[in-house]
This record gives sequence, C-alpha cells and structure tokens, in this order.
Amino acid sequence: MDKIIRIGTRSSELALWQANTVAKQLDGLGYKSEIVKIDSIGDIVLDKPLYELGITGVFTKNLDIALLNDKIDIAVHSFKDVPTKLPNGIVQGAILKRGDFNDILVLKEDENFFTNDTAIIATGSLRRKAQWLYRYPHHTITGLRGNVNTRLQKLEDNDWDGAIFAAAGLKRLKLLPEKEKHIKLDWMIPAPAQGAVMVAVLDENEELKAICTELNHEDTATCVKIERDFLRVLEGGCTAPIGALALIIKEELMFKGVLFSPDGKNKIEFSKSVELDKIGDLGVYAANYILDRGGKKLMREEIIIEKDINIYSTKNLSLNQVNSISSHIGSLMSDFITTRSNRLKPMVVKKPIKNVIFTSQNAVEALLENFSPMELQFENMYCVGKRTKRLIEKKIGKVSQDENSAEKLANYLVENLSEKEVTFFCGNKKREELSNILNENNIVVNEVESYQTALTPRKIDEKINGILFFSPSAIESFLTQNKATDIVAFCIGETTATVARKYFKNVEVSKVSTIESVIETANEYFKVKE
Repeated sequence: MDKIIRIGTRSSELALWQANTVAKQLDGLGYKSEIVKIDSIGDIVLDKPLYELGITGVFTKNLDIALLNDKIDIAVHSFKDVPTKLPNGIVQGAILKRGDFNDILVLKEDENFFTNDTAIIATGSLRRKAQWLYRYPHHTITGLRGNVNTRLQKLEDNDWDGAIFAAAGLKRLKLLPEKEKHIKLDWMIPAPAQGAVMVAVLDENEELKAICTELNHEDTATCVKIERDFLRVLEGGCTAPIGALALIIKEELMFKGVLFSPDGKNKIEFSKSVELDKIGDLGVYAANYILDRGGKKLMREEIIIEKDINIYSTKNLSLNQVNSISSHIGSLMSDFITTRSNRLKPMVVKKPIKNVIFTSQNAVEALLENFSPMELQFENMYCVGKRTKRLIEKKIGKVSQDENSAEKLANYLVENLSEKEVTFFCGNKKREELSNILNENNIVVNEVESYQTALTPRKIDEKINGILFFSPSAIESFLTQNKATDIVAFCIGETTATVARKYFKNVEVSKVSTIESVIETANEYFKVKE
C-alpha cells in the first residue's frame, strides 16, 4: 500500500500508546501511518461511573463514525471497551498480543487497612465493585473515573485506602508503583478481552484487512473470542458485573467465566479446561450454563430455588463439583470466607527448617506466593487433609504424615517427633487445638501467620435443607446472619464437625476431607430421605 494509513485513536495517553504500538508494527512491515486523535463520550463525561452512562460503546462510538465517514482508515481500541456487536460495515481486523490481564490494587499507604473494620476502595467499574464487595462486604466502594494519571492523582488527594487499576495500563505507561505500594488481584476475574488491543477496519477494504491480518496474534484472538462470546450471550456490556478469562497453557485452554449480582452478594461461576482442538463454542456453552442456573435472576439480585431438596455450599464449587450433585437436589453457593496471603520476609525461610506443619491449602498457597519451591528447604512436612497433601507434594515435596484433623496430627507428632520444635504456617483464624497439644507436650511451636481469613457472611432467605461447611470459620460466618434451625450440616472433616455440633442438631461428616466427598455425603443423605 502506497498511501499513508490513518490510525484513529482516542487522545488519552494510554490510547495513544496503543495507537503508536500499531504504528510501529505497521512500520516494521513496511507501511507508513499517521495518528488521528478523536475523543469519545467516555472521555468527555467523567463525573459518572461507566455503568450509569447508559450508552453502548462509550469509548468506541466516535471512532466508528470516523471510520464509516472515511476520516480514518483503521481504529485502535482497548478491546474490553468494544461492544460485542460491531456496527454494520466494520469488522475486527486484528488483535495484538495480549498484555497483562490482571487487575491490581494501588495502595494509598500500605495494606494494613485490611485489618480494620471498614475501608474505602475506589473504582468506576461495576465488575470490580461487585467482586471486591463479594470478597470484602464490609468495605465501601467509591466512584473513580478519568485517565490513568488523573485516577492516580485522585487516590493521592482523597482519603481512600486504595484504587483498582488494570495492570496493563499502568505497565504500558510505566506508572506501576513499587512492589510495596500495590497488590496483584489474581483472584479478581478480568473483563472479557482485558489487556488486548483490537484494530477495526471497514469490511469492504480488502487491502487493509489483509494488512491487519499480519498484525494478528492467533492465541490471543482465540482466547478473547471465547471471552467475548461469553459476554455476548450474557448480554452484559458495561451494565452487568461479568468477568471472563481464557488462557492457553501448552495444548490446553483454561476458561473461567463469572457473573455477579450488582451488589456483589452472590455469583455464579463456570470453569473448564479443554484440549485446543475441542474448544467448540465454549464461551456460548459457559454463558448458557450460567443462565440456566439463575443468571438472569442474579442480575436482578434474585435467586429462586425450585426443587424440593436444596443445599447451600459455603464455598463456590467448580463445574464438575456442581454436576456431581444429584439431579433432584437444588444448589446455591457463595464464599462465606475469603483469604488473602500475607507478605512474608525472606528471613522466614532463609535457613533450612526441620519440621513444618500445614493445616490448610491456603497456607501452602500463601507460602508459594512469597517464595519459589527451591527456597523452601523443609526436611519434614506434616499436614491436615488429602487435598493439602496433594498440593504440597505437587509444588514442594514429599509429605511425611497427613491426618484428617489437627488434633490427630498433633497427637501423631507428640508420639513420633524426635526434634521438639516445629514451624506452623497458619492463618489469623487458626484453631488452637494443635498448638495447645504440642505446647502441653513440650514441643516448641513457631507460628508464622501466612494468610488472613475474613468472614463474608450472607443472609440466606431461601428454603435450605442442608448446608456444606469446609472450615470452622465458614460456620462462624454463616451464624453471624443465619440460624442453625433444623438444617443438616455437612462437614469436610472432624475439626469442622466438632464446631458444627455446638449449633446444629444433625451433623454429617464426609468420609475423606475433600469437597467431592462432602457433596457425596449430601447426595447419599438425601437419597435415603426421598
């Protein structure tokens, strides 16, 4: 092509970074280009959250008009801002290789506010708001709009504890704060196509479409198509809290999609891994899965159970776990507790440790967030639960002994430990049985608080026959807003069951300490009762 390609873009610094990236790639292919700045409605109206503007494509509409009126040749967009249905005559020309898809929390001071009863977090995204409130319902969300620099300045000027940003934007503008001033929110599901840049072109311009194909990154295109199919079927746009992420790892594609109620009190989640040659309409299937399980009602903040027998899980279940629930049993779920890993100092594992104890997967995961497996020089590892054992042996090394309760593990150590000292990686809400038994038997326990557990209770208004508990903390969380009444408590192990028996008349304990076993216990119980 001899003519100069006119690249349409918004005038924000981040949008210009995207446009200049496209220009550089075109130049590398031998094509000349120029930047044409066009502002959008989303750039002009900054005093309202995006979900209150009531306009589809607030950041793309003016660029679409310019493209259709031949004022530009291609338009460059942050793909997460693009409506799932493009205007007639405009097509997706290319998707650049995806950047960082994560959200991050930029801290005003430090992360100590997590220990307070309240906190103020800033974001203009309904998706981020719903996910944050789901995890931290006692926090307050305040609106935040403007370009990246403006939002960072607003955080500096206001009495907030933190603000949520897309990691890609901060990295691209070289504005990512030092490690101590931000937290990667790897638990927050990003917006569909977050971190990806899309190039739009007129469908009739065959020459430009061919040029755009040279810019296209196939793996990114595959992943974001699934995410946007998921979004399209759910009909979310900017007005519903929808998150989706597809990742290609070796020869498999891993997908997770989630829909929250606008107030962040409830969610429905889908996750699945498939071989690359068997993807099919995965995004569509995932969205329909969520819609079939009350997705439309959830967007209206209602959930209705229509079966005679209903159970409630105090932990969100995977697709396979939900499918293992008997067909005659209705199910609902919410996370009644959430966890956050602490930052541990290098000195914690600087020297080899002879004996370590883990009573939960959370402690293992927290340790692995701080250190590489090579840094964890442990001679003997002891744990509670089969799932914790599997995680340790997959990521760190061989487990010397596992038991299904903290009390049994403590008694085993009393009988078999030659060196009378252990390091216990635990959470802030640990039960005291293990430490007490060891201390009473003159075994020194060095406790390392590696993660924080926060209660996220929900009021259950529906008729529930059984409730699934996976920790004593979940029971505590449940009872803050609900009564035990005659509900059957299904518990993952004896430690949890011991607490449950104080409040519930009927307590059933799973055969082994796994989520699947708890579900099977409920299936068997209600099969007998039919």
